[in-house]
Amino acid sequence: MAQSQQIRIATRQSELAMRQSEIVKTALKRHFPELIINLVPMTTTGDQMLFYPAATSTSMAEAGGKGLFIKELEAALLAGEADIAVHSLKDMPAEFAPELELSAFLERDDPRDVLISPQYPSLLDLPAGAVIGTSSLRRTQMVKFIRPDCDVKPLRGNVNTRLAKLNTGEYDAIILAAAGLHRLGLDENIQHYFSPEESLPAIGQGVIAIQSRRGDKAIKKLLTPLDHHPTHLCVLAERAMNKLLGGNCHSPIAGYATLAFDKLLLRGWVYDKHNAIILKSQAEGNIRDPEKIGATVAKLLLAQGAAELLE
Repeated sequence: MAQSQQIRIATRQSELAMRQSEIVKTALKRHFPELIINLVPMTTTGDQMLFYPAATSTSMAEAGGKGLFIKELEAALLAGEADIAVHSLKDMPAEFAPELELSAFLERDDPRDVLISPQYPSLLDLPAGAVIGTSSLRRTQMVKFIRPDCDVKPLRGNVNTRLAKLNTGEYDAIILAAAGLHRLGLDENIQHYFSPEESLPAIGQGVIAIQSRRGDKAIKKLLTPLDHHPTHLCVLAERAMNKLLGGNCHSPIAGYATLAFDKLLLRGWVYDKHNAIILKSQAEGNIRDPEKIGATVAKLLLAQGAAELLE
């Protein structure tokens, strides 16, 4: 690696994933202008289920949740067919192959959820019985909590496919992540940004994560300048909370950490899968102990009965 100065980036083939890999490529070139960078696009099991749902009777949650979007990329790393993999951190499970690690986190983009609708400016403006599309159980339960009189239906496909389904009248509104729309230059579609008080973001939402083989010092050296330290601290706290709760990418768990001087504040929510109930907790501590803060919030949520809601 040090002699040839080449790096191969494993990435999903979706437009958003490719855009995120280009962001990483640009960042690497900024620090290492002579570096030769090649993208290795792949179709994952999650992509196949996303675009061909009729081909299997197994739901994505039953088959492995959003972790299905990283399986092939990780296999490429382990086989030496790629040097790094670029992921949306919110799609990363709490645990993965021990031979791999998350080596860098780019500065967090807008972490908020957003509402998109051709007619209605906010969730509260939707009429009773309105059809709202989302692929997220967390967002589904959020809608049921705020607007139990609306009908939430599954929404699959890439961002443009989802927007097309909205525009053809299949849904009255859809809910997506602001960051993906920003990266694709589709901000003009957004009607409403949910504040964290309305809809706490998913673990790691808005963060591009870079995964590599553990112990690969040459790659680690290349990635070090890309790692945004404040973002790194926040996601350590969020993922520590999620891990202790036993959550996966499909669990109705929300967690969002922020920094202020030498303090880190983590807020955590757990939604009931079946009822309009939210458990909430938070903790603040020194930025040197992000994982301890995450564990504290998880324990507070477990003391309220979070384990039973997540069963």
